[in-house]
Amino acid sequence: MDRTYIWVCIILLLICVALVLFYNSGSLLREYKNEAKRALEKIYGADNTILTLEDIQDLPKPVQNYIKYVGAIGKEKVHSFSVLAKGEMKMSNNSDWTPLDIEQYNFLDTQLIRLCYMKLKVYGLPIYALHSYTDKKANMHIKLAGLITVADAKGQEMRISDSITLLNDICLFAPAALIDDRISWEEIDDTTVKAIFNTAYCTVSATLYFNERGELINFISEDRYELKNDGSFRKAKWSTPFRDYKELDGMKVASYCEAIWNFPEGDYGYCRFTDIKKINYNCSNQDYRQ
Repeated sequence: MDRTYIWVCIILLLICVALVLFYNSGSLLREYKNEAKRALEKIYGADNTILTLEDIQDLPKPVQNYIKYVGAIGKEKVHSFSVLAKGEMKMSNNSDWTPLDIEQYNFLDTQLIRLCYMKLKVYGLPIYALHSYTDKKANMHIKLAGLITVADAKGQEMRISDSITLLNDICLFAPAALIDDRISWEEIDDTTVKAIFNTAYCTVSATLYFNERGELINFISEDRYELKNDGSFRKAKWSTPFRDYKELDGMKVASYCEAIWNFPEGDYGYCRFTDIKKINYNCSNQDYRQ
């Protein structure tokens, strides 16, 4: 057989393999986009009324002050929001921080949905992760180079953890949505409240701490689970201190947030948002970024 023909076949085969690998490397991103599109189709054309002081009058005073402080009064009530952000993550308490790109959609209608897609590099290797919380599943899927599954966590622990994370997202990114009937409140003192979040999966809670300016400065929950390297779960205290509020598209938002495991043996801060680039409220199909 002619050697030129053999080499052409080998090259074509390698090209085909490379194309297949390239396509498969984007599987989590395609899943994220498809899930977001399906959710957006369900809310398209929703009627958005204006948030008024009357809407928040039954909330604890610190929560009312926070909603006023961020500038949500007089703007549309929030039934969904998307976020683009940059941050940093580290894979263990002793490892270095590595840059992180985050994009996510949250939907707060009858069905609660949280879709968060993350990209980072560890030792120069790309890592892609999809956090998917819908009526069908709560799942954290992580792939090396988008091809090799590193983690694929499911189960009730993920449902509970993601319910807490969704509540945290609402507090940080969409305070106007704190009027949601699924959230009940216990006022502790002038700057501290407890939020109880009732979802289809579970009931979870967190303690919210505010300062005298009305800023939310910390969110602490005892209900979240750490996903360990061996795939098991560990329940632990979880806190997300907020600071450095800035104006973003007419709303004040904390520009820095860190996620910290408060273990008995010591704190482990593993993720932090350092640049919230965009928050889009009440998304529609036209807003979707291809």
